[in-house]
Amino acid sequence: MEASALGRRRRRGWRRAPAAGSPLTRAAVVLLLSAFVARATPSVGYLIRLPRSFHLTQDTVKIVGSSNFPVKVYVMLHQKSPHVLCVTPRLRNSEMIDPSFQWHGPRGKIISENSTAQVTSTGSLIFQNFEEGMSGVYTCFLEYKPTVEEIVKNLQLKYVIYAYREPHYYYQFTARYHAAPCNSIYNISFEKKLLQILSKLVLDLSCEVSLLKSECHRVKMQRAGLQNELFFTFSVSSLDTEKGPKPCTDHSCESSKRLSKAKNLIERFFNQQIEVLGRRAEPLPEIYYIEGTLQMVWINRCFPGYGMNTLKHPKCPECCVICSPGSYNPRDGTHCLQCNSSLAFGAKACV
Repeated sequence: MEASALGRRRRRGWRRAPAAGSPLTRAAVVLLLSAFVARATPSVGYLIRLPRSFHLTQDTVKIVGSSNFPVKVYVMLHQKSPHVLCVTPRLRNSEMIDPSFQWHGPRGKIISENSTAQVTSTGSLIFQNFEEGMSGVYTCFLEYKPTVEEIVKNLQLKYVIYAYREPHYYYQFTARYHAAPCNSIYNISFEKKLLQILSKLVLDLSCEVSLLKSECHRVKMQRAGLQNELFFTFSVSSLDTEKGPKPCTDHSCESSKRLSKAKNLIERFFNQQIEVLGRRAEPLPEIYYIEGTLQMVWINRCFPGYGMNTLKHPKCPECCVICSPGSYNPRDGTHCLQCNSSLAFGAKACV
């Protein structure tokens, strides 16, 4: 994980800092500061969806087999699969007389009337709503004649079909505030007010703010005395759920884009706290943001039972792929708990 400090210098006081922002963040800063200038009593939440790294080609939505090795296929969880063809690249461009196709999967023979999997008249296998338990090895048995005069030929093609999910993306922030005495109830009241304001800032982006940790410590200053500081750690994540409805379908509404906008709003909010404090003629409030202490980490984490492995899945390097196809037990809903994950950027892991 790479943390980016959002201020080159860390200052224990305040100064005027130029920062342009929206009226929304300015109003939020004023609201936050005005609430704590004076002490107050505290107030009492493949047509298929493709991964970002998956490059669409002419043959992406139609997968052909190989007589030499099993072919890997990746299907987004709860989405329609590509057409998995029961032919090799050579046979796809050749005539076949009286072809016969038979598919077998982890649960046995697949019939064309199956509600979750369909076998077309030309032998293609299609899943309508791919579930975890459908992952595994699929074999197609093909019988055909190259010409009317020749004898029947047999071919066996294997596919390993993996369910995958998008990673769980979120930002993790840390910030420090000059605080009231650590046993003061005003610190708790401030914490609630801060979370309310941050949540409102990102609400229209279908994002949520969650407090991960809040601690008060006494800090010995360099060449100075002791002061009380609040250490906040909070996350900003998308409200999207894989099975639930999406806030919108437009490209600009992707989780990563909305999270990026939410990050910018939060950075602007903290910068404007410095600007507003710099314009004050009155004494500083008891609780205020310490300039330069805001830090951010971008976290990209797979759900339990899924992981990233660029060596094993080079065609889907940023996909959270199910760890072990066929290990899912539909009776108790359990599956693998650990798998190897690439740590190329951010934090990617099964948890």
